[in-house]
Amino acid sequence: MTSHAQPIGGAIFTRPFRALSVIFGLAVLLILWRFAAGIGPVTGLSDGYPWGIWIAFDVVTGTALACGGYAVAILVYILNKGRYHPMVRPAILTSALGYTIAGLSLAVDVGRPWNFWKVPLFFWQWNLDSILLEVALCVTTYIVVLWIELSPAFLEPWRDSPVMPLRRAARTVTPILDRALLWFIALGMLLPTMHQSSIGGLMMLTAGKVDPLWQTPVLPLLFLVSCVGMGYAAVVFESALSATFFGRKPEKRMLAALSGAVIPVLLAYVVIRLGDIIIRGQLGRLFAFDGLSLLAIAELLMFLVPALVLLARRGRMDAGSLFRTAIVMMLAGTLYRFDTFLVAYNPGPGWAYFPAVPEMVITFGLVALEIMAYLVIVKRFPILAGGEVTAAAGGVK
Repeated sequence: MTSHAQPIGGAIFTRPFRALSVIFGLAVLLILWRFAAGIGPVTGLSDGYPWGIWIAFDVVTGTALACGGYAVAILVYILNKGRYHPMVRPAILTSALGYTIAGLSLAVDVGRPWNFWKVPLFFWQWNLDSILLEVALCVTTYIVVLWIELSPAFLEPWRDSPVMPLRRAARTVTPILDRALLWFIALGMLLPTMHQSSIGGLMMLTAGKVDPLWQTPVLPLLFLVSCVGMGYAAVVFESALSATFFGRKPEKRMLAALSGAVIPVLLAYVVIRLGDIIIRGQLGRLFAFDGLSLLAIAELLMFLVPALVLLARRGRMDAGSLFRTAIVMMLAGTLYRFDTFLVAYNPGPGWAYFPAVPEMVITFGLVALEIMAYLVIVKRFPILAGGEVTAAAGGVK
């Protein structure tokens, strides 16, 4: 086994890749229609529901699932757990792709995306009381920071390139980047802490429009804690899938050790969430056993059960158990975010929302683009480490 990152290699335009290309192609056509006809004919949005799955899934949930780089960085750079270092590049790649896709989704969602470039530049017109301003600036900056953090993986193959300009550029830029990377890593730790909590704080502004089980002053803290758990889960999920589809040896010991860091995060979320409900006098609401209370109970159980499974050594050492708990953790965070932003949100009588077919196809297309980009990058650049490629590669290879 090796811990040195290597390109996977193999053909790019495989059958799964072509299928993903078709889905993305359909999404592109619908995006063009959205810009030609406006947002109304393409979506189920309204004045009562100004945001839908493009925000709830692509941005709010997508960026949380893309917090693997943030979560692993906490372990490696703050808690000094160097054994997780081989996971840094894959985690940063999934974060960079996830946040970039979220940015593209925002470009499709906002009314006049061609004015977005003004947000970071026209600082004298900033509304300093706006949570959305902080989110926009942090997310935009974080996308840039993530790709800079990942740039050594793109420069490494060029250092010995037969093409002189590429070799010269790589050898010139790499030492400069090595000296500056520590500052970008620090910035990469700060920005998600700010905007993930602010995304939760955004829903505090809706006041009574969100059910009392979700409307709480600790929304920023809950969104921050849950995004760390989702980030760890996404790292385990990505590692398991890459081992399966690329025919690599699974990093069982490292993932088992990583699960130990997940347990306190999950338990912290459950304690904060349940404690907040009790302190605010909403325990009776929790056990009302109507649709919303059952969703809240399901959220708590989906955070609690994986923690209990991982507390047992057998649960941490079994690859299948780790994979299943990772899926449950990602679904738990997804459900919590969807409930907060859509399901438990009630703008008043007469308003209803369900995503239109074009909305869903565009979302599927952006996810397909993210997967295609991941496949291209890991096959051509040194991202994955920790396992030699075996003889039997998976279908996407």
